[in-house]
Parts: sequence; structure tokens; C-alpha cells
Amino acid sequence: MQDEQQEIVDFLRRYPPFRDLDEGALEHIGGSIDVRYYKAGSPIVDFGQDALFWHIVRSGVVEVFRRDGTLYNRLTEGDYFGEFGLLHRKKVRFPARASEDTLLYLVPEPVFTELFERNETFADQVEIEDRSRLQKVVSRQQAGNDLLSATVESLVQREPVTLPDSASSLEAARCMTEAGVSSLLLVSGSGDTDAAVTLAGIVTDRDLRTRLVAKGLPLETPAVTIATTQVVTIEHSRLVFEAMLVMLHNNVHHLPVLHQQRPIGVIALSDIIRHESHNSLFVVSRIYRAQTVDELAALAPEARASFVRMAGGDTSARIVGSAMSAIGRAFKQRLLELAEQQFGAPPLPYCFLALGSMGRQEQSVVTDQDNALVLDNRFDPGRHDEYFEQLAKFVSDGLARCGYTYCTGGVMATNRKWRQPLKVWEGYFDTWIEHPTPEGLLDSNIFFDLDGVYGRTEWAEGLRRRFARNARQHPRFLASMARNALLRTPPLGFFKDFVLEADGRHSAAINLKRRGTAPLTDLIRVHALAVGSEALNSYERLVEVMRAKVLPPGRGADLLDALEFIAWVRLRNQVEDLKAGREPDNSIEPERLSEFERKSLREAFTVLSHAQDFLKYRYQSARAIG
Repeated sequence: MQDEQQEIVDFLRRYPPFRDLDEGALEHIGGSIDVRYYKAGSPIVDFGQDALFWHIVRSGVVEVFRRDGTLYNRLTEGDYFGEFGLLHRKKVRFPARASEDTLLYLVPEPVFTELFERNETFADQVEIEDRSRLQKVVSRQQAGNDLLSATVESLVQREPVTLPDSASSLEAARCMTEAGVSSLLLVSGSGDTDAAVTLAGIVTDRDLRTRLVAKGLPLETPAVTIATTQVVTIEHSRLVFEAMLVMLHNNVHHLPVLHQQRPIGVIALSDIIRHESHNSLFVVSRIYRAQTVDELAALAPEARASFVRMAGGDTSARIVGSAMSAIGRAFKQRLLELAEQQFGAPPLPYCFLALGSMGRQEQSVVTDQDNALVLDNRFDPGRHDEYFEQLAKFVSDGLARCGYTYCTGGVMATNRKWRQPLKVWEGYFDTWIEHPTPEGLLDSNIFFDLDGVYGRTEWAEGLRRRFARNARQHPRFLASMARNALLRTPPLGFFKDFVLEADGRHSAAINLKRRGTAPLTDLIRVHALAVGSEALNSYERLVEVMRAKVLPPGRGADLLDALEFIAWVRLRNQVEDLKAGREPDNSIEPERLSEFERKSLREAFTVLSHAQDFLKYRYQSARAIG
């Protein structure tokens, strides 16, 4: 065998579907291959032309497109394309071009067809579906998560039964009986438009028994008198397990579901119980029942066990992040309740903020605590700050005992700078946007991912609306944020090999947060601010960015898959650390991954690299700002 043919055979042997072929088949393929070089940007095959070869990427990057011009797949070393056309009428179905300088191995059609027809294992492994490898693995992870992947809307079986808030209790009882429901919504407004209708209260069977009949009130008593008017609700797009947590925390059995503030249905706790197939997240109910910090700290191992059950299975990284954030929120909320029991009622209203990954609902088991306090504008430091300083310290120390380490950067409510009246916070955000500085940009990356977890949570919503509205009007700020988002790059070398670095206990590893999920969330945040998105979660932000058509066709879906896969590898690695008795971290050695996972991870990093190139292009003024 000639040296060139041997090099080809050795290369093929490293990748599926060739590694399972016998030596004779490999030599047959290697001897038939035509080697061709394509410059970056040059076409490889065009739609409709005769399909003469099966293409294998030796080096470089190939982009494959659908007929409408949208990106179908991005391929790197060891990937292949063209099988669909060879197996269907011998015509090219997907045009392809070299995205970078590329070297291809071309297998003649007769050789490919013979191998496909005679080797069942080879045929089974050749991918002919209209999906990329990265999309496939992400789809597998997101499937079968029932409780953890279904949205609240999926539980809504019918339109809500409603009456005007002027109705009597008798009318409510008759309406509920006729409709065969155990709850009824009272609404106010003209009803001419959806926006004009607001939720005024909810009446349940229990309300009729305990608040009307048991008290001997007349049947003509206004229904609003016996209704619960401070109604706990949930948005239709939230997950089923989040609805479960809301009901457990607020001790309610009926939960109105809203879409753009309009009620579209009501779900009962029994709906969730029927839907649920396992109880890994019921640790939250134990958190809310804990009576002391000691009892909360004792639940930290259960929180980790929930993480292992979810992330160690097929649960998607998005769902795991949301679930772990919900558990973290529960710890914060219960600590705040215990703090108020110890120190008394607060002298002024306040809102406790979750920041960073918890604010984005993307938390893992490796996390510190980023939090802050928004105080009523009547706040007087001399009269009120002692109380809130005590409260902040109680919560921060309690979180540390529950496994959430102190923030080394001091982004905690114990820091006076991050314990301020609402008007000061509004000034912070305005200054960061209108007069960007290096320090302000670092703060922006943290505080633009905020969520209210306790108290006057509407203040947090107002702050999100404020910076979402203002940021898109300041291109210099967006350019500065874009420049910052480009500081952390994916760990890919010139030939798309992994660039490894010493990291903690790892002598040669990849930090999947610093070089993967963090730069992805950074660039998504920039695009989200540019389109005025108020979404918290990176996945939801990206959907809104895609809807605004900011990204080139196909790139948004690629980013969703890349974010999910990198996060999934990171979480699974943390599970393996926990199972081995090691303290989990964000780093992984590539040799611990399968060849399939390494290639998928390399593809995800390539998507990130292209996304950063586009970010630089879209916000070109970032280059000019010092």
C-alpha cells in the first residue's frame, strides 16, 4: 500500500462509520479516494447537479445549505456529506461550499453504493436525515422529560370559567355547577378586548363552603367578598415543575394560567400530580417547611442528589438549570422568611434580587451567590440600614451553609453598594448604559441578569423594562458590551483542535463555563439588549433575537443547540465528579469524552466562534471604542 493511501486509511479508521469496517473495505475505499482542495468561499456542489461523489472532510469547514439558502449543517474534520443525493436519484439535494480552506476526500458513487448495499452496519451508521449531529444529540437530551420539559399550557384543558367581578356568590355557585368546575375566575374590565380584561379574584369550592355557607352569609353576597383577590398566577410558557413549586410555596390548589396578562385557563394541583412521574423536586417543599437554618443546611445534600438524578439522566441542560435555580430561589425565600421572623417585620418594603445564573434560571451545582437588595425610596440609612444589613448577612451566611459560596467579587446584599433604594438602582442602570466604563460594563454583565425572588418583585420587572428600553437606544453601550463579549473565545486552535490549559486540579483541560457557556450567554445578552428583549433566560432571549431576524438564517438554531450541548457536557461532568467523590467544577479533559462527544463539542465551539465573528461584524463600532 502506498504511503498516501495508508495515511487515508489511518485517518478513516479514527472516525465512524469507518472504524467498524474490516481492513479490506478500508483499503478499498482508501484506494478509490480522490483528494481535492477548496479555497474558502468556493462552491463544492450545487443543487441539481449529478451526485458523483460522497464527500469526507479531511480538514477545514464545509457549510451545507437547504434549497432556500438557509444553513442546514456545518461540518468539520471527519464529517461527511452527499449521501442523501447518492441514495435519491443521484442528484445533489443540498448545495455546499467551503467556509474555510478545506481538504476533502471524494469517494466515487459506485464505491459508496456498493459499500452501503453490502455492509448493513455501515448503512445503519450513515446519517441521511435532515438533521445535524449536534441537533440529534440535543434532541435526544430534550426528549422524555415529561414533568421537567412540559409547559403549563399543556395542562390547560379548557378556557377558564369566568364571571364579572360584580356577580353574586349564588351566581358563582350556579356557574361552577353548570360548568362542572371547582374554581371560577372573577374578571373586571369592559371585555371589548383581551387587554381590557383583568383578573380580579378566584372563587373555589372551598371558598363557598368556608367563607359563605359556614359563616351564614346570604347567597347574594358579592362573590368578590369571598374570593381570593391577591391571586397567585403563572405564565403559560412556564414549565410544569415550576407550577408545582409555585403551588407548594403559596399553598394553593388552583393556579390561573396567563398569556400576556389574560387568563387562558386554570390548572389544579391534582393535574400536576397526575402528570408527574417522579418526585425529585419535592425537596423544595421540604425547604419551605424548614424551621431553622440548620434544617435548611441539612437539605443541601438532597439538592445535590436532585441535581445528580436530573443531570445524570437524559434531562436537558436547560431544564436542569431551571430546576436548580428554582431550588436556589426556594433557599433564598425561606431564609428571608426566617430572617423576618428573627428580626421582625421590615421597616420598609424591599425586593431581594437573584443575579447571574440564578437570575437567568441557568444554575448548576457549581455556583456562588450573587444577590442584591432594592429598597423603598423612603429608605433612610440612619434609621433603616441596620435592619437590612442584618437581614442581608443572615441570608448570605445561610446560603453559604446551604452550599452557595460567598461571591468573591462582593456582589451580595451585604455590600452597601448593592443595598440601595429603587431610585439609586435606576441611576445605576442609566449610568451604565449612557456612560459605559470598564467597571460599569462588568456590572452590566451581572446586573442585567436579575430576577426578583422575594418582596416587591415588580420592582425587578420595572428595572428590566427600564434597561431593555434604554439599552437599544445607545449604540455606543451595545458596542462596548459586544467588545466585552469577545474577550472570552472558544478553545479551538488553528486546525480546530482543542486548546487546553491548566485549570485547578486539571493539568490539561477545557473550562466549559469560561470558554463555552459564558461567552455564549454574553453574546446572546448583547443581541437581546439590542432588540429590547426583557427575557431572563438565555434560551428565551435567543428565541426573541431569532424572531427579530437579527441573525443570519439558521444561525439562531445553531446557537440554541450549541448552548444546550456545551451546558449538558458541563453538567454531566459535574455529576461524574460527584459520583466519584470529587468536588465538582467546570473543567473537563477531552480524553474523558467519547469520539462522538468530542466532535459534537468541537462543532458547538465552531458555532460559537462564527457567532462571535458575526457579533464583531454587527457592532463594528466596538473596535473603535477604547
